[in-house]
Amino acid sequence: MHLYIKNMVCNRCITAVRNELDTLGYTVHDVTLGEAEITGEPDAAQLETIAFSLKKLGFELIADRKGRIIEQVKNEIVQLVHHSGEILATNLSSFLADKLQYDYTYLSNLFSEVEDTTIEKYYIAQRIEKVKELLVYDELSLAQIAGQLGYSSPAYLSGQFKKVTGFTPTHYKSIKANKRRSIDEL
Repeated sequence: MHLYIKNMVCNRCITAVRNELDTLGYTVHDVTLGEAEITGEPDAAQLETIAFSLKKLGFELIADRKGRIIEQVKNEIVQLVHHSGEILATNLSSFLADKLQYDYTYLSNLFSEVEDTTIEKYYIAQRIEKVKELLVYDELSLAQIAGQLGYSSPAYLSGQFKKVTGFTPTHYKSIKANKRRSIDEL
């Protein structure tokens, strides 16, 4: 049986879900972002137990088809931005339509209806979160970050960053650098 799970965003989430399902006594075949495959068909009471256990970890079971589709959209974007290291060779709409096998207009309308934001804004927010992460690591220049995330230029990245966060990348980086403490201060 496939369980569809909301709020999974990283490899630690995959491990946490796998461990929780193991603890509950299920044979787990596979766990990916947003989905777990287990042996058997849990009844309603067992599903409620799974849902309760996952909720304690910050996850939710998704029962309806629309919710699963939206979570798949989010997971594909998170995977693309945070984990794959690839740059879109096409536009986001084509990428999602190909990955999920749905018409993009349908995906876009459904996402906007349920999430109260657009897929594009969600994608931009994820990219900006990745930029923040890379700025704090302080290992790459803004030009390298722009290239890594598929921005056309550092200026475009900087403008989008300021529009979303209210800070320039340089100012954000300096704020975060001042908040970090040395090991001696801990």
